[in-house]
Amino acid sequence: MIKYVLPLLVLLFIIPPVTSQVVAPHFVQQKFASDTVKKAITELTTELALKHPGFYRYTSKELFDAYIDSTKSTLTDSVSLLEAFLKMKQIVAKVNCLHTGITLPHYYVDYLNQQPNLLPLQVYFSEGKAYVVKNYSDQSSIEVGDEIVSINGRDIPSITRQLFDLIPSDGYNLTLKYRSLYFQFPLWYRLLEATNQFSVVVRQKGIMKSYQVFGKKRDEIAEDGFLKEPAYSKPLDFKVVNDIGVLTIHTFAKTDIKKAGQSFKPYIDKVFKEIQAKDIRNLVVDLRDNTGGSDLYAVYFTRHFFTDPFRYWDRIEVTESIAKQIEGVGLTLFYRKPVQNNKVWLWKKARHVSDFDFYEEQKPVKDNYTGNTYILVNGFSMSSCADVAAILSFNKKAIVVGQETGGGYHGNTSGMMPVSILDRFGFRLSVPLQKYVNHVDSSSPVGRGVLPDYPIATSIEELLKKEDTELAFVLNLIKQQSVSH
Repeated sequence: MIKYVLPLLVLLFIIPPVTSQVVAPHFVQQKFASDTVKKAITELTTELALKHPGFYRYTSKELFDAYIDSTKSTLTDSVSLLEAFLKMKQIVAKVNCLHTGITLPHYYVDYLNQQPNLLPLQVYFSEGKAYVVKNYSDQSSIEVGDEIVSINGRDIPSITRQLFDLIPSDGYNLTLKYRSLYFQFPLWYRLLEATNQFSVVVRQKGIMKSYQVFGKKRDEIAEDGFLKEPAYSKPLDFKVVNDIGVLTIHTFAKTDIKKAGQSFKPYIDKVFKEIQAKDIRNLVVDLRDNTGGSDLYAVYFTRHFFTDPFRYWDRIEVTESIAKQIEGVGLTLFYRKPVQNNKVWLWKKARHVSDFDFYEEQKPVKDNYTGNTYILVNGFSMSSCADVAAILSFNKKAIVVGQETGGGYHGNTSGMMPVSILDRFGFRLSVPLQKYVNHVDSSSPVGRGVLPDYPIATSIEELLKKEDTELAFVLNLIKQQSVSH
């Protein structure tokens, strides 16, 4: 059976944090009967089908059922806890929802993190190839910029395919998966092979060379932006470069912004007043690696680019099971009962908070901006950040530059995300309960993020030179357009 624990309102996208408990090696070798794992898969998928309103958003029920049956058919013998986890993680990733996740028990992750089992290399993927960006190993002969050809006999294309099956992403998006590998490759690879020694074949100045690399512990190589969340001293930042405004919003998360001593609404208001005072006609908004956060902040920011009322979300859907759970004084004091419209249950705005109000018509702010706006995005532009990019792009309020957003163009499934514990395994399953549908072109390709007007990809050479390719492109584009006018 599945037990419930305290609901989470934010996505725990990174591997669970480290605590002090250590699991004895014999536990890692514990085996589970195939029938036990099959039963757990049935419980997991039943839970998803009942609660997740986007469970079949990108894959039909028939195809998903066939995939689940196929997965079960591979369980012909007993498996370890990690092997069972990988089976279930592939199923969860198949939902194609970046807010739906399953993680190993904390104590198991603790054990893994206390072993030298991480490949001590940061890797960047470009044009189907993997390159060394940073070398944290004791093998100094591996140079930054070397192309990795294989790891322990696995070639890069096969490694990429295996890991992509484990990484959750909205729809059929790949930019999020590549970005995730850039920040977390050693952690993802460890799921395929937890070993303390790696045979790495690299192409070095056109010559193939093989090196033996010893693994490192997580704490030995983790730093901000690599294997752990980046810590921004200024989540919100604004500057003027040659009469061009550059506004960077690293996050819409209330906690992170407050922790840095900033306040979102006053800061944004101040920025747009400065823009008006200086008559800035070109504004660049950097939303790269902004993984989302507060819808309240996201919508408030979006309102600055409209002169007339507009729609942000089209609707919010929930499953029938969730709709029927909104009853009794305890819940109806806070939430209104969902309303059925044909076969769809529509979530209504809450009584005491504004988290679910944005399917209603939105009004522009007083100090709105009517100049030229350019938005920088990439694969880690997710969730509410992707919603902002979608609405501004659809309404032609901004030109989008960079890579396809990791968050879906048509919306996402998130909101309240209770976490469940799978008995016998201790896996933690987070299931988002609200399906958000953005008010955008419904005929555009399903399962994609916000597609840039100007696709720009950073090469390994540009990355190593620390060149900001996307920003340089936009500044040059503005310069060219100014000359032409």
